[in-house]
Amino acid sequence: MLVLSALTLYWQNQWGYRYQQLQNAELLGHRLQESGALLERHHLAAAGKPGWLVPTSSEKLIYLPKPVQPQSQAGPPRISAPHLRQIPTGY
Repeated sequence: MLVLSALTLYWQNQWGYRYQQLQNAELLGHRLQESGALLERHHLAAAGKPGWLVPTSSEKLIYLPKPVQPQSQAGPPRISAPHLRQIPTGY
């Protein structure tokens, strides 16, 4: 009985943590959409004002070198401890 109670509490904690992550992802998705809409409105307003946008060509493009990625240490990945966090009430 104690094992089942412990597992139930652990699963509830994991569910609450994942639900918080889902809410954060949804919030970031909405912010991204709002930012995209704001940029689109800005560029549409700038396109309506002649002289603000300058035509360009492929000869004027600047190519940057690929960033160097640090080499990771060899060995198997470590398993992290379970995340036990404060879950807001109502979840």
